[in-house]
Amino acid sequence: MVNSLPAGAQFKKSRLLKGTATVMATLSLSLLLSGCNNQQTEADDKAADAQEERKVLRIATEGAYAPFNYTDAEGNLQGFDVDIANALCEQMKVSCEIQAQDWEGIIPGLKAKKYDAIVAAMSVTPERSQQVDFTDPYFTNALVFIASKDSTFDPSHSDNITSSKIAAQRSTISSQWLESTYPKANMQLYDTLNNAFLDLESNRVDAMISDKLPAIEWLSKNNSQFEVKGADIEIDDNFAIAVRKQDALKDQLNEALAAIKANGTYDQIKDKHFSIK
Repeated sequence: MVNSLPAGAQFKKSRLLKGTATVMATLSLSLLLSGCNNQQTEADDKAADAQEERKVLRIATEGAYAPFNYTDAEGNLQGFDVDIANALCEQMKVSCEIQAQDWEGIIPGLKAKKYDAIVAAMSVTPERSQQVDFTDPYFTNALVFIASKDSTFDPSHSDNITSSKIAAQRSTISSQWLESTYPKANMQLYDTLNNAFLDLESNRVDAMISDKLPAIEWLSKNNSQFEVKGADIEIDDNFAIAVRKQDALKDQLNEALAAIKANGTYDQIKDKHFSIK
């Protein structure tokens, strides 16, 4: 086809097209550089966050699960978990910020980044492992039933369990084990272990199921009218530290945990809090 534009118009069109191409190339380069700068800024921000995490480690515990974690008369958090957390922070050369968090909200709080890790006698379960990552175990747990000394409650007979009103803390391995093993059991669930103990002591329930050490702790300090009934319930239950999914903090905590076990710090803390080995 014959071009109908005059030569001058053709020249102007050519210059216009070249100018447009130059502008587009410049704009593309600017966008590319801007994207690179944004990526670098994000990388710098992540690096800064990582550096900050190395200075301060924010840890949550329940504060109502003696001897693992509890609040003393002065309002300070104490217990095995608290001492383990402080020892890990010291090994990692970071400062510890430990806060109390109610049990029901403790995993949601971690996922919402209110803190970096949970050290709260938390059992590793498939359901929790879908939401968080766990470190290597730092304690192996067993369950026990406790009831009044003059009670005829005998957990070796299943009909004793299904016919009794049994207290347990909500959303714990104790209540989950009881519900799974004895679905017909009459469970009374409580937000805290202390409230379950109060109802046991007030005879509003017939018996209670609990992690072994908190039960022994309560029996030794609070009431001589109750006792462990039956044998320990061995359930291969391990306590571990929870962190957010794919958080590099998991590996750092595992290294620190191995170090405090190797240098004797872990055993010193365990002996301090547990009369039963």
